[in-house]
Order: sequence, then structure tokens, then C-alpha cells
Amino acid sequence: MSEPVFHRHARGLTLAEIAALTGTKPPESLLTKRIASVAPLDLASPGALTFFDNKNYATAASTTHAGACFTTAALAKYLPAHVPVLVTPVPYRAFITVVREMFPHALRPSSLAEAGSVTGAHVDPSARFESGVTIEPGAVIGPRVEIGTGTIIGATAVIGAEVRIGRNCSVGAGAIVTDSLIGDRVVIHPGCKIGQDGFGFVLGLGGHLKVPQLGRVIIQDDVEIGAGTTIDRGAIRDTVIGEGTKIDNLVQIGHNVSIGRHCIIVAQSGISGSSTLGDFVALGGSVGVSDHVTIGEGAQLAAASNVHADVPPGGRWGGTPAKPVKLWFREMVAIARLGRARGEPNTAADERDKRHG
Repeated sequence: MSEPVFHRHARGLTLAEIAALTGTKPPESLLTKRIASVAPLDLASPGALTFFDNKNYATAASTTHAGACFTTAALAKYLPAHVPVLVTPVPYRAFITVVREMFPHALRPSSLAEAGSVTGAHVDPSARFESGVTIEPGAVIGPRVEIGTGTIIGATAVIGAEVRIGRNCSVGAGAIVTDSLIGDRVVIHPGCKIGQDGFGFVLGLGGHLKVPQLGRVIIQDDVEIGAGTTIDRGAIRDTVIGEGTKIDNLVQIGHNVSIGRHCIIVAQSGISGSSTLGDFVALGGSVGVSDHVTIGEGAQLAAASNVHADVPPGGRWGGTPAKPVKLWFREMVAIARLGRARGEPNTAADERDKRHG
């Protein structure tokens, strides 16, 4: 059995075309050389593009057979003489710029069906589509749904009544979307659940009263939502995901949450109800945010932090409970010292303590 390759290039790019995309200067004699694939330094063939932006990979760089390599002026000396060097201050960004051009189909999930097909799907007669909408087999499209041109609805996905989905979106296999308004170029990966009830109850000794969840989920343009993520609709206001925000796999976003533009939320994070994230906030993996917390614009939270209080704009916090990172580091050093005083074995924190005095 031949080895499958799932993401093939269309035609590749010449070094002249790569230079035009990235502002680099390849050797004049090689401008017509065509690059047909991409690979890491150690696996790159003479027809592949790679990048080198960390001295830790100098050994791999010195033996690479790449057809061209993005790197910095300081690191270029480690590359073999036969490798065309493309000097740039940000090698990885330049590399990704080219990869996006060579493999545009990899920017969103591919379809199992021909473009424009609705064969094998259950579509309510009142649903309305623009031209070029693809509905894969087993998908269910509810009453009065509206979907824009170029959008793909994956196999067995369910789109609830009156949902609006914009143009050039992708809803992955097995996803369920209800009570939602979705903008253009949104990618929803397989298994997402969007628009279900928020977890709202009035507690009492006589039983817990369920709070009706009357809001919606609003997902703005260019949002990407990872596989298995869940986003609850609002109770009496909307849950909002701002333009350009990228959400990893297995994230939970509670009801009434407002997430700003261009945020990054890494896997297994949980954001409790009625919390607010400003623009450009970044949450590391497994961050927990308590309810009614505000995280200011541009703030960053370290992985596994638990946030119980407001974080100021631009803050860099970490720990449990989360606090400014300098304070958090000092606390870890103090705990390591206490451990040594009690005769406990050395830890990684001890090594940090030695380095920082």
C-alpha cells in the first residue's frame, strides 16, 4: 500500500514568487527554481522549503538538503553552501506565508462531497442557501436556516432552526449549532456544540430552578473553533466571540461570556458565565476563569492558571489563584526554599532559585 499524502500542492512556487511574497532576496541565478513542498530541516529534500530560527537546531541546519531556507542573518552561517538562503527577521512567519499560498486548501477542513452538493442530507424546505453551499451526507438543516455561498456543512452536522451562517464557513462533521448567528469565514471543527443551554439554576432546599436561557451565540468573522469545544448561549444577553479569535480543542465557554477580537484560547480552558475577555487576550492551556471576571485587553494568562479576580489590561499573570507573574515566581522560589529547609529533595524550582540568586 502506498503512503497517503493528504495535502498535496497545486504547482509549487518559484523562488522569485516566494521572494515577492516575503520581501526576501534569493540568489539571482536561482529565481526560476521551483519549490514543490515544505518540510522540517532534517527531512527537507532539494525541492522543499524549510525554515531555521533557533540555534538549538544548528546541527540539523548544517546537514539539511532543503531547496531553500528562511533564516535570520545571524543564523545563515550554519546552513550548507548549496542551500539557497532567504534572510528575514521573522523566518517562521515568512515560511507560513508561503505555506498558506502553496496549500490554500489546508486552511479549512476539506469536504467529502462535491461543491454545491446536498445529496444525502436532510434539508428543511424553508431553509435558504446562496449558490455554492455544500451539505455533506447525513447533515440535518432545520427550518428557516440561512447559509451563505461557499460554506460547507459536514456529515451528520445538525444546524438548528433559524441559525444564520455566513459565507465561506466550514462546520465540521458531527457539530451541532443552534440559536446562533455566525459571520463569514468561520471554521467550526468536528464535534463542536454551539448554542445549547447555559448552566443556570437557582439553588434551593426545595429543588433547583432551571433558568431559561433566552440569549444567542454571536460568532463574528474569521473565528476558528477547535474540535469538541462547547459554547453555551446566553441567558438574558448574548454569548459573543469576537472577530479573528482562535479557540483550541476542548474549550468550554459559558453563557453570557463576551470574548473580544483576536483572542487566543488554548485547549482545555474553561470560561465561566458572564466573564469578559478584552481584545488580544491569550489564555494558555487549561486556564480556568471564574464567573463575572474581566480580563483586560492584551492580558496573558499562563497555562493551568485559575483566575478569580479581574486582570488589568496588558497583565501577565499565572498561578492559582492567578497573580502577576513576578509575584508568582517569587512565591515559587520561597516555597522551594521552605522545602530545602525541611530537607526535601531538590526540585526544578531550586534550579531556578540558583540561577536567579
